[in-house]
Amino acid sequence: MTPGSATDGAQDRGDRPEIPTRLLVHALVREDGTVDAGGLYTVAGRLGMTDQQVRLCVKRLVTEGRFTQEGRGRKATLRAVADVTGSLAPDAAYVRHAYRQDAGLAPWDGVWHLFAFAVPEARRTARDALREHLLHLGAAPVQSGLYVTANDVTGLVEAQARHLGVLDTLSHASSTDLRVGEVTEPRALAAALWPLPEIAERHERLAAFAASRLARLSAEPEPSSAERLTTAVELAAHFTAAMDPDPLLPPELLPAPWPGSRARRLAAACWAALDGTGTAGDAPAPRLFALYDEALRPADGSG
Repeated sequence: MTPGSATDGAQDRGDRPEIPTRLLVHALVREDGTVDAGGLYTVAGRLGMTDQQVRLCVKRLVTEGRFTQEGRGRKATLRAVADVTGSLAPDAAYVRHAYRQDAGLAPWDGVWHLFAFAVPEARRTARDALREHLLHLGAAPVQSGLYVTANDVTGLVEAQARHLGVLDTLSHASSTDLRVGEVTEPRALAAALWPLPEIAERHERLAAFAASRLARLSAEPEPSSAERLTTAVELAAHFTAAMDPDPLLPPELLPAPWPGSRARRLAAACWAALDGTGTAGDAPAPRLFALYDEALRPADGSG
């Protein structure tokens, strides 16, 4: 049995994140905006997806006007009508901040940032959208309508409140003295406010996956192009699953050692080993590689 065989791939499914077929199609969009259906079916098979799943997904994407299709079956070429490749790519500024924290380039200033709002029930949709935005930015609820972050995201929160038309309901304060009940020590506050064990577990899964794939990428015989491209898609999904719910708390507030730092280091090394793969002959590379190159650019002290 060779390392790139379908049976071998099936044995690894236990450590794979859930990847919807639609996101797989998006991940395989190349620099010229096309998707090779042959490669799509091959990678989908390695991920445990059936040909029928792929056919139905492609049909829906074409019906929705997101892609056009030339040819049929595995010989077809899909062409993206709009840029859909951000589905498995992280926000570059967000990820770069994480790597700057890991490198000790973004120390915490000891300031907590608090946000409160009281949006009337008549504007429930705007209220829910503002709450989700705060949570997405890493804020934790302290009590009803009051949220706290360790990172200064004031500009982003105010911009969203202004966009939703509820800026007049938003209050903001900064303090170096935060007390929740009887808890005042910063690390204890972070442990009480954020689900750190769950966040750490996601990073442990990312680290384990990246470490296993790094070993495989350096093994003999060299992994096939299809296997390397499959790994890139899996790595992107694992990275998103770990990073999306991570509030990026400063290291000063986290248990040491923190698995997020190790996971991101291994992910960057794995991505570097994969970079430039997944192509055949003169075929353009998936756009996903360029997006991750941008996001995982090493922290160097610049903005």
